[in-house]
Amino acid sequence: MEIKKQIEKAKIGDQVAFTSLLDYYWNEVYGFMLQRTQNETDAEDITIETFAKAFDKISTYNPDFQFNTWLISIAKNVHIDMLRKKRSTLFVDITDEEDNQAYNIADSSPSAEDKLITEQNLSRLLQFIKELKPHYQEVIQLRYFQELSYQEISEELQEPLSNVKIKLLRAKKLLAEIIKNKR
Repeated sequence: MEIKKQIEKAKIGDQVAFTSLLDYYWNEVYGFMLQRTQNETDAEDITIETFAKAFDKISTYNPDFQFNTWLISIAKNVHIDMLRKKRSTLFVDITDEEDNQAYNIADSSPSAEDKLITEQNLSRLLQFIKELKPHYQEVIQLRYFQELSYQEISEELQEPLSNVKIKLLRAKKLLAEIIKNKR
């Protein structure tokens, strides 16, 4: 009964309810994805993406079904999307002529132009990150620039693991909105 109340609160935007649902279902979704992926990082990323999608679409949740079943189906779809993206980047059809051209390239290091483009993109990304509140900047910096695990971030910030996960989830959403609005 308590879960149904939390779902109803989450549907009207209650952040505490979102946190409660994430805490309650995190291990189940993460464990399921860990079994499927056999990779902790992928399982963690898929689980975070699952909760992000679930919270964005919570108004579409049908209470005739179990909430965990709904979350697992979202997780499966996120996993399938991830596999499709990986496959599309792994397999690129090239002709023998293109293969020979690629083989004959003397220097594979980035050109000055490539480096400049990368630096400009990174510079723009950093500008966008600076528009976030400081606590969101910090979790983004720790996760993606220092490449700390969620547990390491939790220890660094002396905050519960669930808070770190939610902060990172919100930071990514806010950053995506900032980037989308600046284009």
